[in-house]
Amino acid sequence: MKSLDQVLQAYKSACLDGRDLARLALFVPGDRLKEIGYMVKGDGKDFHIPIEWTKENILSQLKEDVGFGFEKALDERGISSSFMYSVVKMWNWVLEEGLEDFDDYGEYGMPLFQATALKYGFEDPTNE
Repeated sequence: MKSLDQVLQAYKSACLDGRDLARLALFVPGDRLKEIGYMVKGDGKDFHIPIEWTKENILSQLKEDVGFGFEKALDERGISSSFMYSVVKMWNWVLEEGLEDFDDYGEYGMPLFQATALKYGFEDPTNE
């Protein structure tokens, strides 16, 4: 898994609405938010308490994001599902466990959501 420093130095958002960066910001200390393009007043320490950068916490966020991605894909919400595809791709890139180079958007991002759910044992509403 990449360190937070590695991510802040190398990650480039591909998501038009910045949804991936909003998810990432949950884990970034306030004084470092500017490194991902967030403008903050002062040093940012007083208003933002980040989630600890651990595999467990990232997997918890990924599980939530995959579930939301499935919801958008199943509802055929093209724009929203493409944004969630970017979010899930980002987390897979962070985790570096075999899905970081996944590049099959097809069917509203469903192949990525399914592969990620299978990899981590998340619920897959298409497989019930």
